[in-house]
Amino acid sequence: MQKIAKFYKVSYEQFEKDCKGIFNEHEIKTIYDGIQLPKRATKGSAGYDFYSPVSFTLKPQETIKLPTGIRAQMCEGWVLQLFPRSSLGFKYRLQFNNTVGIIDEDYFYSDNEGHIFVKLTNDSKEGKTLQIEANEALVQGIFLPFGICEDDEVSEKRNGGFGSTNK
Repeated sequence: MQKIAKFYKVSYEQFEKDCKGIFNEHEIKTIYDGIQLPKRATKGSAGYDFYSPVSFTLKPQETIKLPTGIRAQMCEGWVLQLFPRSSLGFKYRLQFNNTVGIIDEDYFYSDNEGHIFVKLTNDSKEGKTLQIEANEALVQGIFLPFGICEDDEVSEKRNGGFGSTNK
């Protein structure tokens, strides 16, 4: 099996900057220290489980934005796609607000260290409330190769996160 990527924690300074106003300083340090790198649950798993950095409850139609504290370095020609864990989508209609998270290979080098955030909504039509504990698997990431057109001549470089390529 070809090895094409590696996960890292963002620096504490970056995590603290991204979490100010969401958590207090003591919580930020505790959350950061507890961050686990994504990993596969079994040898045959395609997806790498991302773990929730905090415990939370999400009632039907509620949304949460979470800093994962994770960044992903990938070889050229690869992309990381993020999805809710299948069981959470099935039971709670847990959905990404942007439908699928796309982490481009060059995001790793952005000013924000390529810090991956997830924004999720409990879209339950059955009134089910989702309860997630800190360090519980929440999202799965799958690495996929991508191609470009023969006449592609893009030379722009990324510097930023979500929506930064339109700026």
